[in-house]
Amino acid sequence: MTNSKTYEKLQGCLKAVRSRTDFVPEIALVLGSGLGDYARNMKVECEIEYSDIEGFPVSTAPGHDGKFIFGTIGSKKVVCMKGRVHYYEGYDISDVVLPTRLMRLMGAKILFLTNASGGIRNDFNAGDFMLVKDHISSFVPNPLRGENIDELGVRFPDMSHVYDEELNDRIKNAAHDLDIPLHEGVYIQTAGPSYESPVEIQMFKLLGADAVGMSTVVEAIAARHCGFKICCISCICNLAAGIADHELSGEEVIEAGKQAAPLFERLVTASIQSF
Repeated sequence: MTNSKTYEKLQGCLKAVRSRTDFVPEIALVLGSGLGDYARNMKVECEIEYSDIEGFPVSTAPGHDGKFIFGTIGSKKVVCMKGRVHYYEGYDISDVVLPTRLMRLMGAKILFLTNASGGIRNDFNAGDFMLVKDHISSFVPNPLRGENIDELGVRFPDMSHVYDEELNDRIKNAAHDLDIPLHEGVYIQTAGPSYESPVEIQMFKLLGADAVGMSTVVEAIAARHCGFKICCISCICNLAAGIADHELSGEEVIEAGKQAAPLFERLVTASIQSF
């Protein structure tokens, strides 16, 4: 057993949640920038503001409200993060992945990640969806650095198949049935909050990245460590620097996410119901 302060903090957050609800989710859903209204598709049983959980990092990013929503989508029991925490907000990387680990301790077995990203591939357009098949984590700190939390997972977790092939197949089938175009590709996370330079984007392209953003990968690594089955859909909300013919802005990302939200909601709902 470890005496890790990180694990003690995690247990304190779990105790705070359990003082409010005994809801045990099957699926954990993380909503990206501009996609925060998805909860209207849920039959809500309980909501908990992040600020009401002592020690829990509070989201400060635009378009991220900052609350857990517990409820059902069809017959599936879901805990939904309406707003996530980003490394660029100044939090320690262990705090950035604390919500992921907490949802695993709540009982969730599947982690469904979403994000807003910049398209690197030439055939991408704003509003497209990309199913993440792999990621590049080399430009952000590894969330497993430091003392291993043995209660969560092994010291050196394998990352050969982070994104579950069966879940990905179900998402692809849902997209096909709904006639929603769905690309597949590699997502790369940067530290942010500044957007990348055109030369950096060309470097990422050479490395094999198809989309870039400021979240998701560290969450996926922590989730893999603690035993989640993981899937991820990225909404291409703009074209990356040097590919876009205009300056990039956070407002553009949020607005593009809102425009894509109706299709996104249909795809996420159909996918969750098929899990």
